[in-house]
Amino acid sequence: MKITLPLLFAITVLTLTNLAAKTANPPADPGWPRQRTNENGSLVYYQPQIDAWTNFKELTFRMAFSLTPKGQKEIVGVIEAQAQTDVNMDDRSVLLRDFKINEVKLPGLDPAKASQVDQAVRSFLPPGHTVVMALDRLVASVEKSQAPAPVQVQNNPPEIFVSNTPAILLNIDGEAVRADIAGTNLGFVVNSNFPLFFEKGGDNYLFTGEQWLKSPVLEGPWEPVANLPKDMTKVANDPKWAQMKKPILSPSAKGKPPTIFYSTKPAEVILFQGQPNYANIPGTQLTVATNTDADLFVYNPTQAYYYLAAGRWFKASDLKGPWTYTTPDLPPDFANIPENSPAGRVLVSVPGTNEAKDAVLMAQVPTTATVDPKAAEQAKVTYTGDPEFKPIEGTSMEYATNTADKVIKLGDVYYLCLQGVWFMSPNATGPWTTANSVPKEIYTIPPSSPVYNVTYVTQSTTPEGTVQSSYTAGYLGTFIAGATVGAILASGTGYYYPPYYGYPVGGYPVYRPYATTYGVGSYYNTYAGAYGAAKGVYGPYGGAAAGAAYNPYTGTYARGATAYGPYGSRSVAQAYNPYTGTYAATKQGSNAYSSWGQSVVSNGNKSAYTQHYSNANGTVGSIQGSQGGAAVGASTKYGDTAAAKTASGNMYATHDGNVYKNTGNGWSSYDNGNWNSVNSSANSKNAQQQAQNYQKSGSSSSNQASAQQRAQSSERSGQSQQRAQSSERSGQSAQSRSSGSSEVDREAQNRERGASQSQRFQQASRGGGGGERFGGGGGERRGGRR
Repeated sequence: MKITLPLLFAITVLTLTNLAAKTANPPADPGWPRQRTNENGSLVYYQPQIDAWTNFKELTFRMAFSLTPKGQKEIVGVIEAQAQTDVNMDDRSVLLRDFKINEVKLPGLDPAKASQVDQAVRSFLPPGHTVVMALDRLVASVEKSQAPAPVQVQNNPPEIFVSNTPAILLNIDGEAVRADIAGTNLGFVVNSNFPLFFEKGGDNYLFTGEQWLKSPVLEGPWEPVANLPKDMTKVANDPKWAQMKKPILSPSAKGKPPTIFYSTKPAEVILFQGQPNYANIPGTQLTVATNTDADLFVYNPTQAYYYLAAGRWFKASDLKGPWTYTTPDLPPDFANIPENSPAGRVLVSVPGTNEAKDAVLMAQVPTTATVDPKAAEQAKVTYTGDPEFKPIEGTSMEYATNTADKVIKLGDVYYLCLQGVWFMSPNATGPWTTANSVPKEIYTIPPSSPVYNVTYVTQSTTPEGTVQSSYTAGYLGTFIAGATVGAILASGTGYYYPPYYGYPVGGYPVYRPYATTYGVGSYYNTYAGAYGAAKGVYGPYGGAAAGAAYNPYTGTYARGATAYGPYGSRSVAQAYNPYTGTYAATKQGSNAYSSWGQSVVSNGNKSAYTQHYSNANGTVGSIQGSQGGAAVGASTKYGDTAAAKTASGNMYATHDGNVYKNTGNGWSSYDNGNWNSVNSSANSKNAQQQAQNYQKSGSSSSNQASAQQRAQSSERSGQSQQRAQSSERSGQSAQSRSSGSSEVDREAQNRERGASQSQRFQQASRGGGGGERFGGGGGERRGGRR
């Protein structure tokens, strides 16, 4: 660990807390459409529809708008614009800056009046205008090109245990490594994920987090024990074992002990709250387990089980196994799971779905920071003894094994990737200087290497002479994996990386495990639905314990890790990423730069957001739109800005410059003050009515997303009939309108999906979604299946 980490962490918490105090009130994306008013009237502009996002920096887009000059009738048109983007992955938002209107299109409007309207529109959205948009909304609207080359991850199934009662996974990292505790008749297992002691020549003693158990062998069976060996008191009073003092001095044998599953290799536990309950998923032949935190399904035609772990699907005919990898061969019904159902969270891991495509695109979006050269002053690497290096398979490089940091030797130069920033030195121990660039050889490190994730961090010098660093999802342990039917995101490479053991003279063994793909979340479940931390290095040097961590790239909770040790707890409000060694003052812990402190590493979009909130938005308040729609907005020098609920429905701009809206009876297109019906099929009417209801529900992100989720399944069911109906129309004019309505069908689905995913993120950020699913209960019980 870096010796500067406690100070850095304190600085980061203080800085981010102050920042949050200044910017907590204004939502990053208050909803769509937005409304701006001034003395000349009002402009309502709708969510951007993306034409291109070049290098994830330059955005080209369209927006439908409604302009109402003071005392005049509404004028509808299309804005074609471009902007530069700054992505904030922490809050999943995008700042659109350097806003530039390229063209204002006004369907059917008299050319003599068009110029005047053009200037009026531009007066509401001047060149310095900024827009904050939820990243999920933007990504959903981007046309997905072919995914990049997938990573060759390992997909071998882990050992999978199943329990209907409280249980934990006692996971030993390979063969048990034992060490004596000086001055006692005791020892401990160095590479166990739970506190595990043994009496020389006697029993083993396991602390589950709630009670002590004992067994003559590690495989069990285990039974409660009220009295520990006398020498355990010496352990409790040793400062190096301070975190074990309370459990040792106040042992408890009360209560029924949990089932103990023992494994020396990667493993998972499917933990039910009582006998398994299953519920049918509407519109599919699938049932989903409702009384477990696991994503477990049954495909009714074959009665096969499907289990999702680390972004990979495994299949078995019986819960006892054997399990096989089956992501490329999922039944098509998985893609039909309604997005708004509790099971909809797995769509991100179903190849070919829009949710999976969105996640793959998001995984390619870089998080960028400008690095001050003085960052090198804080770069420290601590080795266990003298630096030790091991060859990286298939390359001429070596990596350091006896440090928690990622140090790579290339020729006579050492490169350190520390919390998303590259440094270099002629010596393995430093001093370090900030790297102006990174050798291309670094990016040939294979996934079989434990330092593979550093290949997702780039660094270069800008024309202005500043050093810019960026990383994508792979650095945080989320990788794009290929399937014949579409790419998905996998958590972890699937490779097993043997840990490092060091044996300092006169001290306890040092155990340095690498990030694992499976078995991190070995939860203890009481019937109250409570979870306890499970995975960890509990020994005298502190360690890492498992918990639920938010994955910013998939929009779901994943099993991750928090850290604890001699500097106190880093759990609950803070998070720890075992791939990067980064502590963060957020529940998600998604930003690798968060530990540096703003004086050293500055995230350009973060400062831009601060400026945006304090200068451009001003004071948040309630205003009234000229169309009778309520709005929550802010006062600026360009007029009032708001998220508006309008009386005119949800509008879409097509590539041909036309504007469409949902009327509840079908799509209508706008032409010189008139709305003309495009189609009115029964199926689309139902879907559009749902979309209309979504508009009436309000402009807040949560209200929009909830109604949009309800509309999505209906719109999907009507798509095929709408396409057939479109092909039957005759006449050039009808074909043109049909083409436009087909385009807005897709845009509407994208918009709804993005709003839904944004809502899920906001709920997760507030602690209202994600990890725990117990409490839903109910469902149907599958008799005879275990």
